[in-house]
Amino acid sequence: MFELTDTFYGNEIKIWLIALAVAIGTLIALRLVEQVLIVRVAHLAKKTNTIVDDVIIGALRKTKLLYLFIVSTFAGSIWLSLPDGVRSVFWKVTIVATIIQTGIWISTALQIWLENYRKDETDGANRMTMNALSFLGRIALWALVLLLILDNLGVDVTALVAGLGIGGIAIALAVQNVLSDLFASLSIVLDKPFIPGDFVVVGDMAGSVEHIGIKTTRIRSISGEQLIFSNADLLGSRIRNFGRMRERRVVFSLGVTYQTPADKLEGIPGMIRESIEAQDQVRFDRSHFASYGDSALNFETVYYVGSSDYATHMDILQAVNLAIYRKFASEGIEFAYPTQTLFVEKE
Repeated sequence: MFELTDTFYGNEIKIWLIALAVAIGTLIALRLVEQVLIVRVAHLAKKTNTIVDDVIIGALRKTKLLYLFIVSTFAGSIWLSLPDGVRSVFWKVTIVATIIQTGIWISTALQIWLENYRKDETDGANRMTMNALSFLGRIALWALVLLLILDNLGVDVTALVAGLGIGGIAIALAVQNVLSDLFASLSIVLDKPFIPGDFVVVGDMAGSVEHIGIKTTRIRSISGEQLIFSNADLLGSRIRNFGRMRERRVVFSLGVTYQTPADKLEGIPGMIRESIEAQDQVRFDRSHFASYGDSALNFETVYYVGSSDYATHMDILQAVNLAIYRKFASEGIEFAYPTQTLFVEKE
C-alpha cells in the first residue's frame, strides 16, 4: 500500500499529486482564458470595422493544445525537486515551444491581414506586390524563429551565420544566373512594369502576360503559342505595355480628288468631326486639310478612344469610316486614288 509520504524519484507522492494538479489546473485555466478571449474579442469585432480584432481572433484560434500542455507541464514541474539538468530541459522545451507558438501567431496574423487586403484591393499590381512581401516576411519570420531556437539550445549562432554567409557566397557564384532571374522576378513584382493580364510588346513579339514566375515570365501570343522569357532578359528589354493605356490615339488620313470645289473642301473637317463625335467612348481632337498629294488633297484627322481594347478601337474606326463614306456620297465628294493625266500635244 502506497503512502503519501513515500518517495518516488526524489519527491514524495503527495508532491507528485500536487504537481499533477497544478499542471491540470494550469491547462484548464489556459484553455478557458483562450476561449473567453476569443468570445470577447469576437463580440467586440461585431461592433467595429477594424482588422485588428479579426487578427487577434485568428491568432488565438491557432494556439496549439500541445503548447498549452508543455506550459502546464512546466508549471507543474516547479513543485518538484528535480536535478538541474532535468529542470534545464523543461525550461528549454518551454522556451522553444513559446518561440514556435509566437511564430505561428505572427504568421497567422500576416495571413489574415493579407487576405483582408486582397478582398479590398482591386488593383492586381498591388495585390501581387503584397503577396511577394508577405512571402518574404514569412521567410524572414521563420528564419528568425529558427535562429532563436538554436540560440536557446546552446548553438553558436554567430559562427553559424558566418559559416552560412561563406557558403552562401559559394552557392551564389554557382547559381548566379538563377539568382539573377530571382531578383529580376522580385523587381517585376515590386516595381510592377506589368502584371498578369497586361498586353505587352517585347521586341517583335507580343501577347498577354499569363504568369510571372521565379525564373521566367510566360506570355500568350496573339497567334496562341506561349512565349517564355527569362526575367533578367525581360527587364533588360524595352517593353511596350498596352495594358496601362488609358486611351488610344488614332491618326488617319484620307484624300479627295482635285476636282472637289473649295466650299466642299472647307466642309470636310466638319463632316469628319460629326462622324467621329457620333460614336461612344470617343474624344475628337482635330481634322485639317493637311497637304497636296500627287493625286489627292489630303486631310489628316486625330481622335482618342477611351478604351485600351483593340476590338473596341476597330469597331469605332469602322463606324467612323462608314459614316464618312455616307456623308461624302451624299455631298458628291469623291475619294482620290492614284491617277495620271496625259496631255497630248498635236504638231
